Amino acid sequence: MKNYNSKACFRWISGIFCVLLFNLFAACGDSDTPKEVVLVDKTEEVPMVVSGQISELLSFLTNKDGYLNDSTQLSAVFLLQRFYESNNFQPVWSEGDHWKPAGDSMFFAISQSKLKGLFPSDYYHHSLLEIRNKIILDSISRKNAALWARADLLLTDACWKMAQNLKYGHLQKDSITIRKDTALTEDRQMELLQSIIKSGQVEIILSALEPTHAGYQELKKALPHFLADANFQPVDTIAFPAADSLAFVAQVAGKLKAMRLLDSSWMVGDDSVIYSKAVKKYQASKGIITTGVVAQLTVKSLNTTDWDFFKTIALNLDRYRQLPDTLPETYVWVNLPSYKLKVVDYDTVALESKIIVGSPKTPTPVLNSTITNFITYPQWTVPYSIIFKEMLPKIRKDINYLAKENLMVVDKYDSVIAPETIDWETVTRNKFPYLLRQRQGDDNSLGVMKFNFWNKYSVYLHDTNARSLFSKETRALSHGCVRVQQWEKLSHFLVRNNEIRYHPDTIRALISRQEKKTIGDFPRVPIYIRYITAEGKDGKIQFFADIYEEDKRLKARYYASKSDNP
Repeated sequence: MKNYNSKACFRWISGIFCVLLFNLFAACGDSDTPKEVVLVDKTEEVPMVVSGQISELLSFLTNKDGYLNDSTQLSAVFLLQRFYESNNFQPVWSEGDHWKPAGDSMFFAISQSKLKGLFPSDYYHHSLLEIRNKIILDSISRKNAALWARADLLLTDACWKMAQNLKYGHLQKDSITIRKDTALTEDRQMELLQSIIKSGQVEIILSALEPTHAGYQELKKALPHFLADANFQPVDTIAFPAADSLAFVAQVAGKLKAMRLLDSSWMVGDDSVIYSKAVKKYQASKGIITTGVVAQLTVKSLNTTDWDFFKTIALNLDRYRQLPDTLPETYVWVNLPSYKLKVVDYDTVALESKIIVGSPKTPTPVLNSTITNFITYPQWTVPYSIIFKEMLPKIRKDINYLAKENLMVVDKYDSVIAPETIDWETVTRNKFPYLLRQRQGDDNSLGVMKFNFWNKYSVYLHDTNARSLFSKETRALSHGCVRVQQWEKLSHFLVRNNEIRYHPDTIRALISRQEKKTIGDFPRVPIYIRYITAEGKDGKIQFFADIYEEDKRLKARYYASKSDNP
């Protein structure tokens, strides 16, 4: 027993001596560069020396704002210091000269993070892969305490970073995306890490942070299919307009064949209908009007790399991550780029409708609100922005424009003013004590029904007197409000629990009599107006046009530096 204790004591003193010796050499070397090689002769002494390396590396990172080198900056140095101090600077992902199961699982999660719409390069994949290859393939490297220390800190920081990205995404939070549900505090991150290390269940614990929304899950479910076919290499650019029409068709056909939308045996000069059908399939998958003709928008899409499409997918998964952890049992979901509204009731789509949304000049805002009431035969009070940008020049040109548009002029007392008594040449935005109102009726721009919900933009859902526009593929045509094709079904859904008072025939009778009535005695229904440009459906991803160029703006700000090299 005494002999055993003396040996243990000797090993302990030897380990301390190794650490002190390393510190002595480190003090004499370049203090701006952490040691990359610190060899330990005896395997059982590796953890002790790694512990000293972790302590010194943390001190270095603290003084360098987290920068390990010019290309690698750890994001949570303060939290790393707190965690490893509480753990006596012991490594947590490795043991001696081998990885723990949790370490293997964490590295695998980083390697496969594209399947969650994340970027492996964000989690130090290249550095960790290099370290792992050295340790696994080289017996000498397995005795390098500096490698084990670096790997431990990188894996821990990557774990927290991935948790944050899965929970909140990469986008900046704003008043629309404020989340009041479970927050990923520092204490929660510490608990999460301890749980992962103890159980080794990296995938299960990290996946629990992801949204459960159907839209998120469907998009994520379709990602493996996209990645299996994706080619992240640069693409050949198709020029437009084309100088040589036959060569142009051949280039387009080549891309369609690569996507398996066109049979590989098809040649220029073969049946053009087959080619046109393949073009339509591609256009439909990208949210482009399905004409079968390859024009500017289709060429622009064909010239887009799969890497850029992946960024679009990642961006939209991040948009879902900005939502609360759980949505209400019943809500209205408006997706602007898809021109669709749906009502979700207990995980079932109770209603779906085509919509018309704001034009690029007058975009519909993204918002959260609650539908409070709806009005039959509403009056439209024209916003000042529309009066002065669009209507005033037409009124000055022909005062009969007001009558043609069923508009009346009223003062602040709601008294009707004869338009010919106003000097329209002298009125300005600062000198216009009137309102323009459109008389209720079938010619009203709001149609026969309007749905109100509070918001600072004065937008709402409504019917329209231009119902033929719903037949258009591209429907970014309004001044900002959302026109709903199935407005009558939406009204019936809102009062579905009070059919004694508001039977469908009752609402139809109000409309038949052209009676203006505000109906608000129903449970409030939350409404989410969102901008989602990629959706998963039947295991495949459908892309929609970036009608307001929001994707372009956000990619440039948050994803430009993302690398396709994991």
